[in-house]
Amino acid sequence: MAKIAALLSLFVLLAASCGSGNSDFETLDAGAVAEADTSGVTITLVTHDSFVVSDGIFDSFTAETGITVDLLSGGDAGEIVSRAVLSAGQPEGDVMFGIDNTFLQRGLDANIFTAYESPTLDAVPDELELDDEHRVTPIDFGDVCLNTTVTGVDGQVPTSIEDLTDPAFAASFVTENPESSSPGFAFLLATIATFGEDGWEDYWQQLADGGVTVTAGWNDAYYGEFVSGGGPKTIVTSYATSPVAEVLFADPPVDTAPTAVIVDSCFRQVEFAGILAGTEHPEAAAKLIDFMLSPTFQADIPLNMFVAPANGDVDLPAEFVEHGVDVPNPLTLSPEEIEENRSEWTERWTEIVLR
Repeated sequence: MAKIAALLSLFVLLAASCGSGNSDFETLDAGAVAEADTSGVTITLVTHDSFVVSDGIFDSFTAETGITVDLLSGGDAGEIVSRAVLSAGQPEGDVMFGIDNTFLQRGLDANIFTAYESPTLDAVPDELELDDEHRVTPIDFGDVCLNTTVTGVDGQVPTSIEDLTDPAFAASFVTENPESSSPGFAFLLATIATFGEDGWEDYWQQLADGGVTVTAGWNDAYYGEFVSGGGPKTIVTSYATSPVAEVLFADPPVDTAPTAVIVDSCFRQVEFAGILAGTEHPEAAAKLIDFMLSPTFQADIPLNMFVAPANGDVDLPAEFVEHGVDVPNPLTLSPEEIEENRSEWTERWTEIVLR
């Protein structure tokens, strides 16, 4: 009878564990985080190479919490996620910033994060919270979109993603390789979301037949082949905020952007921060998550990284309002679907476009 009772108790515990959804990762309590003494603690924020913030942005955070933040950047989003997976449980830092929805499932499946529901999440729109367990926290979002010159091709300007199948537009289009470029992969996802499994390959076949140009990365496309860099191409895979940057950095100054955005081509990227499982300073790491959602940090994001703050209470800069575009219905795919099909989709794209 004692053995039977023990077995029944074990069964109940296992059933409760499976039903909780939290058996494979740790969860931090917000109350304990708020009460923790973090004076004198130094933590490392792991970021991708595109992470840019104003000098001194963490000074107020240090003054309030006693926490010093060191930055460790290296590679793109895929590289920092891959390193975190390989070092799971013994992370190279305490917090990761820069994992986005195209790599999110890989990180979640590898249990590289400690769950933490920040009190500041109340200001974040629900559609940006892609993990119900709060293992990651939305920090910013942006849209990868087709950009075109306002003068177009022989006076004709494409207005939809479908227009690029016209050979004249295809020959004037430069995009990035989805196997080596984040915006290139995002545009591939945009075509899959638009045309579905039955249509996206035919779309790319038409682009390939029409003479689309492919580069390894965004810099080679935008500042090499596209007219902004002196190249011949008038259509490029870039961002919804590229026209804002065109105005801000124009020399000589301009009042309006020379480029426009094809809104129905936009795929939304959401960037997250997460506490790396195994950190020796989980409470300090959680406080950094809170700070990254605060108005102080969120207001610093747009004009440094040209993406929108996740905190809906933070206003966009005037330059974004005047020269940016609204993307009311961005294209999306679930992180699970992206991770499940990534290799197959990029392999099929390579066969169609490059071989």
